[in-house]
Amino acid sequence: MHYNRLMTEIASTPAIDGFRMPAEFEPHRGCWMLWPTRPDNWRDGAGPAQRAFAAVAHAIARFEPVTVGVAPSHFDQARRALEPRIRVLRMSSDDAWMRDVGPTCVVNAAGEVRGVDWHFNAWGGLQGGLYFPWDQDELVARRVLAIEGLARYRAPLVCEGGAIHSDGEDTLLVTEQCLLNSNRNPSLSRERIETLLLEYTGARHIVWLGEGVYNDETDGHIDNLACFAAPGEVILGWCDDPKDPQAAISRDAYARLKAARDARGRRLRIHKLPMPGPLHINPIEASGVVSKTGTQARSSGLRLAGSYVNFYLANGGVIVPLLDARYDERVLAQLRRIFPKRQVVGVPAREILLGGGNIHCITQQIPLGKLPAQGARQSTPKNALRSRPGK
Repeated sequence: MHYNRLMTEIASTPAIDGFRMPAEFEPHRGCWMLWPTRPDNWRDGAGPAQRAFAAVAHAIARFEPVTVGVAPSHFDQARRALEPRIRVLRMSSDDAWMRDVGPTCVVNAAGEVRGVDWHFNAWGGLQGGLYFPWDQDELVARRVLAIEGLARYRAPLVCEGGAIHSDGEDTLLVTEQCLLNSNRNPSLSRERIETLLLEYTGARHIVWLGEGVYNDETDGHIDNLACFAAPGEVILGWCDDPKDPQAAISRDAYARLKAARDARGRRLRIHKLPMPGPLHINPIEASGVVSKTGTQARSSGLRLAGSYVNFYLANGGVIVPLLDARYDERVLAQLRRIFPKRQVVGVPAREILLGGGNIHCITQQIPLGKLPAQGARQSTPKNALRSRPGK
């Protein structure tokens, strides 16, 4: 795949151009993933993680097209591991977290789709970031958009896809722990960060929660704690054990959600979804990770930020991480009640969690919008474009 073609970068913002970030429960054109390979994050040469990623890709492919970007040196191996219906493309990256390094797409009333390319610094840069370097991850969003044929907004903000969640009707859900963290945008005030989020998602209102899931190495991504199931309806990871630090986090989030209104003035209906665990890395799992300076350590006994909220909504499906036999079936049953028109599919996901995230973190949807005619280009406003060489 060649990226050295002129790419359309739009100089305005989605809000100015009438675009909005759709909800994840709206129709998709397809799903993108990346292939895990780095031995300093994934145990046993990433073999167990690759099998888990393949299982997720196969589950999603039952509902919508899936594309997997793979480092050129691992292309043949990934192609053999994935079903023929899954598109596999050569694409360099530093790790496999497509939710955070891929584009956040926006749509307009006519059904045109464009992408927002956030700045990425590996969840903290040199102040707590999880690995170095991250230069290839910084290029993934523009590569995806080039392949999809979508115009790109370059947002002047460090942000990850897992840090924001949209109800599709002008409301964003975020956490203060992540978006106000000094290792993301230290020179920007809360007000400026909020303004930029609204400008580049087309939303009109933000519901701020406090902390994310306990010990989440992303500095508290919202997608691990809470998400929209429908407009005015939120699923919240819940812990009842007063001795567990997660309990206080969940209670605070619940209180904020109960007090909140969305952009349409609605009170929020809240579903409490049980948290797994607590879960920890065991000695065998830790011993399979190659230690490397500058990369997040995976030591025995480390508490994992497991959450069932970290699922993927496919077209007609819900792909759910299976993490704890004590809760798996209960969670699947509850999600079937929340999403009665979708098929709920559980996929064993501990190997993904061992790397620091889960199913939602490794996927990124492209909204369906309105597919352009064969060979046609999507429209762009006059005087709003500048062309740059792609990388």
